[in-house]
Amino acid sequence: MNFTPLARFLLGRRVKEALSWTGRTQEIQLGQLDFLLRNLRQTKWGAEKGLSEVRSYDDFRRLLPSVSAYAGLRPYVMRMIAGEKDVLWPGLTRNFAQSSGTSDGKSKYIPVTPASFSRSHYKGGSSVISHYLSLYPDSRIFAGKSFILGGSFANELTLPPGVRVGDLSANLIENINPLVNLTRVPSKRIALLEDWAVKLPALVSAAADHDITNISGVPSWFLTVLKQIIKAKGAQTIHDVWPNLEVFFHGGISMAPYREQYSHITDPKMRYLECYNASEGFFAVQNAIDDQAMLLLLDCGTFFEFIRTEEADSDRPEIIPAWKVEEGEIYELVITSCNGLWRYPLGDTVRIESVEPLKITIAGRTKSYINAFGEELMVQNAEAALTKVCKTLDCEISNYTAAPVYASDHSRGRHEWLIEFNREPESIDEFARQLDLALQQENSDYEAKRSHGIFLDRLTIVKGRKGVFDKWLAATGKLGGQRKVPRLSNSRHPIDEILKYN
Repeated sequence: MNFTPLARFLLGRRVKEALSWTGRTQEIQLGQLDFLLRNLRQTKWGAEKGLSEVRSYDDFRRLLPSVSAYAGLRPYVMRMIAGEKDVLWPGLTRNFAQSSGTSDGKSKYIPVTPASFSRSHYKGGSSVISHYLSLYPDSRIFAGKSFILGGSFANELTLPPGVRVGDLSANLIENINPLVNLTRVPSKRIALLEDWAVKLPALVSAAADHDITNISGVPSWFLTVLKQIIKAKGAQTIHDVWPNLEVFFHGGISMAPYREQYSHITDPKMRYLECYNASEGFFAVQNAIDDQAMLLLLDCGTFFEFIRTEEADSDRPEIIPAWKVEEGEIYELVITSCNGLWRYPLGDTVRIESVEPLKITIAGRTKSYINAFGEELMVQNAEAALTKVCKTLDCEISNYTAAPVYASDHSRGRHEWLIEFNREPESIDEFARQLDLALQQENSDYEAKRSHGIFLDRLTIVKGRKGVFDKWLAATGKLGGQRKVPRLSNSRHPIDEILKYN
């Protein structure tokens, strides 16, 4: 049966609500803040910060004048994981999304409160479907199955009974309305498998013979799965297997490096809709066919603020509410949300594409990183791993930079490192092997992507000639007291430029 007309009827109001936001950004956002502050007044964190009497945005700005970085919130999150209630959000929180990216630990843990499930993540998901159905009146996505690719609850913590820590997608699958499971594959058991060597063939077997009409997930991960399904079925494209497949709902990392590869395994009729969903919340969705900008979801349990990028490193940057941003400007995103994060700097930068309605594109991260495949490799991970390997192999590094090498039709992606040594190791290959292992120990997301070599190949190292980085810096006019070599980059710039001098 085709349930798409019913879904369009039930979800149509979400599009109408979004259309009504134009000219009402301040009103909608202050309504969200009022709800959040009522809950803040019931928390122990709020009491400790002197926020028990906060009633308005002016109170909020005055009493909490700076951002709340994760390092300061970590002790409170760990109390929540241990079972303490009313810490950052009223009541008990039993679900936590694990991700990488902190300087004080292998992972960070984002609370996924009951309110964030309903008001942010699931409401954001319904917004995606409603906008898609509005854009494509011919859609029949509920005439078949959804293929949703998720993670697992693997983590390095010992947990009290009833507490779950793992990928955001695992938490969402675990807590979703059971009726949704009637329209999706794979089963919850397969979806939550930890070992990708076991999970990948199980996903192929579970999905290959269904009538799949839509897929949802991270582009890099899904590319591997789709190629395996095509191979298993002896097909040329995924539409030979699923002729009714019409849309890929994607997010997490940029789709741009993968577009060409997807064009090789899909029909031209394939549609793509980008979402901005993170462990911290569901924030935006593409709502036009020919416009890659995403509509900021103003009523999904998050109060948005922004910091101009030139002030991002300031101790007291000016924090701007959503109704005061300027079109064309790039800002660091700061959220206050129903998961108990208060004036939390997300680490993402966004470009304001439109103010009425408020639409954004992802500009990048605030710090040096590689997240081409969902690995979220941060500089602190790289520095710790390099220090460990250099000590083990009795060598010394002068300079380095690293960047992704994207997968081709015949190879997986990997990281490429250009390293100039002061004292070389006996074997560059052994250095590469140990560095790869050390990065996995430092970063759980990189470890997951490297598992069994399914998504990422082992990193490779190019040995830098003596002075190669200085030559490049001199050519750019940056050699001297302010010399800075970008350590990690999410694109091939600047490593390709530096390699020209090698």
